[in-house]
Amino acid sequence: MSEHPAIDKERMFVVEQQTVRVADTFEDADLILDLGGGGEGVIGQLRGRQVVAVDVRRRELEECAGGPIKVVADAKELPFLDEAFDAMTAFFFFMYVPESDRASILAEAYRVLRPGGQCTIWDAEIPARGERTQEIFVVPVKAELPDRAIETGYGVRWEGREMSVDAITRKAQDAGFIVEEKISTGEHFHLTLTRPPT
Repeated sequence: MSEHPAIDKERMFVVEQQTVRVADTFEDADLILDLGGGGEGVIGQLRGRQVVAVDVRRRELEECAGGPIKVVADAKELPFLDEAFDAMTAFFFFMYVPESDRASILAEAYRVLRPGGQCTIWDAEIPARGERTQEIFVVPVKAELPDRAIETGYGVRWEGREMSVDAITRKAQDAGFIVEEKISTGEHFHLTLTRPPT
């Protein structure tokens, strides 16, 4: 993607393509909530109708491949009952969320996930912009599913979107999650969280 002629290098800071392995750890009976599940809809492509893809932008859901159930909703106020989902995912979603909203979204995620349920997050490590002149932070991604690879990219206005695995981990713990796994490459990260069983 960094060599693509449409990339405006004066406006866009593009990291190297990130290869992200998306293991299918779900049970066939799981109902999965996918935050920000529009666009490529990676998790929807993985598990089809088991997935409820939530996105605040209708257009993103309309572009999403067939398979998941699609719901236009704000992740800060999810329109679901408590403990409605067996599992939850967020694939390069939090980079689009202002830092000030991330804690409330994780609290909502905790609320709608059943006790013992798992929340899996893949996202970008976004450093402070500092003196860089580019306005857009872009992460090309190759998502490796068990049966195929999906090449896509995620870009966001850089200002106010700084993010690290440690910052997300702290907010997740504050929401009540237990951190089962935390992996960072320096460019992207993977978190596996669990809502404690009751």
